Amino acid sequence: MSGTELEWSQGDRAKAAAKLMVGWVALLWLLEVVDVVSGHALDSFGIVPREPSELLDIIPAAFIHFGFAHVAANSVPLLVFGFLAALGGIRRFAAISALIIVADGLGVWLMSPAHTNTAGASGLIFGLFGFLLVSGFAERRPLGIVVGLLIGAVWGGSILFGLAPTQSGVSWQAHLIGLVAGVGAAFVFRRRAVGRGVVQA
Repeated sequence: MSGTELEWSQGDRAKAAAKLMVGWVALLWLLEVVDVVSGHALDSFGIVPREPSELLDIIPAAFIHFGFAHVAANSVPLLVFGFLAALGGIRRFAAISALIIVADGLGVWLMSPAHTNTAGASGLIFGLFGFLLVSGFAERRPLGIVVGLLIGAVWGGSILFGLAPTQSGVSWQAHLIGLVAGVGAAFVFRRRAVGRGVVQA
């Protein structure tokens, strides 16, 4: 493959990642508009812990928010982390996101205080942060390590603050479980180098 073809391939991948994440965030805003217009009918898709019927809301809860300020707070980090993670391939990113969303939702269902309703993309955001932070180390890729260190330097303080259990109305459980799920995803979906003397199935 020539350098030009490689450059175009990377460019196409970046465009696909950007389109996916812009569309994803636009969907979150659209759903919040529908929620407001419907008298907050979509809020019922949040996760109420330890109610068996609420297991059906584990995935929808990651797309529902409690107000436009909630969506706005999640939009930029989701765009940035999602775009960087999706550069590794859209199908791989979909699998990583699915693992984080399901693991985070199950954890919230098990661990959150009774009679609470948890929704929002922040569990996925914390998961993608964890994935980006360690995937370079898991795959032994220098560029990935640099990206992880930069992400940690820029967003680490906000992430640590989001893990504090003292914030009223904020699910630190969702943040913590998402972060752990993202770190796990970095190892589950790590790409192993293929070279001379190395066989990859």
